[in-house]
Amino acid sequence: MEYVNELDKVAVSAAKKEGALKIHRLTFWEATMLVVGSTIGSGVLGLAYASRSAGWPVLVTWLVIAGFFSLVSMLYVVETTMRTKESLQLSGLAQRYVGKIGSWAIFFSVGATSFCSLIAYTSGCGKILSELFGISVQMGSLLFALPATVIVWLGLKATGVAEKFLSSGMIVLLVLLVGGSFLSANVPVADILYTNWKYAVPVFNITVFCYAVQYIVPELSRGLSHRPQQVVPSIVVAFIISLLILAIVPFAVFLMLPVHEITEVASLAWGKALGHQIFFIVVNLFAFCAMLTSYWAIAESFLTNMVDRLGFASETNYKTRAFCLVTIAVPPFILAYSGLVSFVNAIFCAGTFGGIIMSILPVVMLRRARKMGNVNPVWKCGWIAHPMIQWLVVAVFVSAGIYALLSICGLLPAAW
Repeated sequence: MEYVNELDKVAVSAAKKEGALKIHRLTFWEATMLVVGSTIGSGVLGLAYASRSAGWPVLVTWLVIAGFFSLVSMLYVVETTMRTKESLQLSGLAQRYVGKIGSWAIFFSVGATSFCSLIAYTSGCGKILSELFGISVQMGSLLFALPATVIVWLGLKATGVAEKFLSSGMIVLLVLLVGGSFLSANVPVADILYTNWKYAVPVFNITVFCYAVQYIVPELSRGLSHRPQQVVPSIVVAFIISLLILAIVPFAVFLMLPVHEITEVASLAWGKALGHQIFFIVVNLFAFCAMLTSYWAIAESFLTNMVDRLGFASETNYKTRAFCLVTIAVPPFILAYSGLVSFVNAIFCAGTFGGIIMSILPVVMLRRARKMGNVNPVWKCGWIAHPMIQWLVVAVFVSAGIYALLSICGLLPAAW
C-alpha cells in the first residue's frame, strides 16, 4: 500500500468535481464513525444467537478472516474512487468501469443489503421499544423509523456528525455493559470456548454481512475529498474498532446466558440476565444506538446510489430526496410490521447475496479503473492488489455463496 507525493495529493483533491452528488466535508472521526456505525448494526446483536451452535472461537476466527478480505475489497473501492474525477456512488463507479450489467448488479446488491438490513433494524428496534415502554411492536417500529429518516434527509454531513456522537456514546455504553458482564458472569469462561466446525460456514455469512459496507467508501471519498490521504486510515481504524466490538459483545452475552437462553435480538435477554433495571435499560439503549447508526449510514448510502443509478439530476432536489426516502423507508417497515421476515434470516440473506456481490465486483472495478481512470490516484493498494489476493477474495466469497445456496435448499446444516 502506498501514497504518491504531496503535489499529487493536492492535484487530486482539487480535481474532484461535483455532479448529481454534492461534496460535503467530513472530519477524520466523522468518516471513521460512519464506517463503525455501518458495521455495528443488527449484525452485532445477531452474532451471539447465530454462532451459539458453532461457538465463540469459531466466530472470532471468521471475524478476522472475513474482516481481512472485506477490508481488502473496500480498499479496492478506495483506489477506484481515487482514480475517478467525478463524485460517483458504487453503482456509478460500476457503470463507468464494468458496464450496465455490473452497475445493476451492484445496485441490486446495495438494495438487497439495505432492505434486509433496514427490515432487521426496524423489527429489532420495534421489539426494544415495545419491551421498554409497553407498546406494540408495530408502534415501536413506527416510532423508530419516522425520526430515523430525519437525519438521512439532512444529508451526508448531518449523518457524519450524528454518527460521530452516537457511535462514541455507544462505545461508552459498551464498556459499561462488558464490565458488568465480566463482574457478574453466570457462565464459566471454559464453557464458552467450545467449537463445532459443522456450523462454521453459516456463521461466516453473518460476519460477511457485518463487514459488507463497501457502499460507504464513495461517501468517505466524497466527504474527505479535501483530505484524501485520510480515507484509508479512517477505514483501517474503523475496522479495528468494529472487530473488537463484534468479538466482545457476543463474548459478554455468552458470559451471561446459557446457549439455550440466547435470543435473536440478544440485547433483550442480555439485559434481563444482568439483573439490575439500569443495566437492562443500558443494554437496550446500546442496541438501539447500534441499529440507529447503521440505519443512518445505510439509508444515506442507498439514497445516493439511487440518485446515481436512476439518473436523477441532483441529490439536493426536494422531490428526488423525498421519493428516494419513501422508497427506502416504507417497504422495510411494511415487511417488518407484517412479521413475515425473521430478524436473523434477514441478516443471513443480506450477507450472503448482497455482501458477496459487493465484495467480488470491486476486483473487476479496480482492474478496469487502472486502465480507464481519469485521475492519478493519491493512494494505491500495493501488495493487497496482487492477482493471488484478488483471486482469494473471489474464491472466499463465491464459496460462501455456494454454501448458503445449498443450505437454503436443505442440503447442508444451518447455524440456527
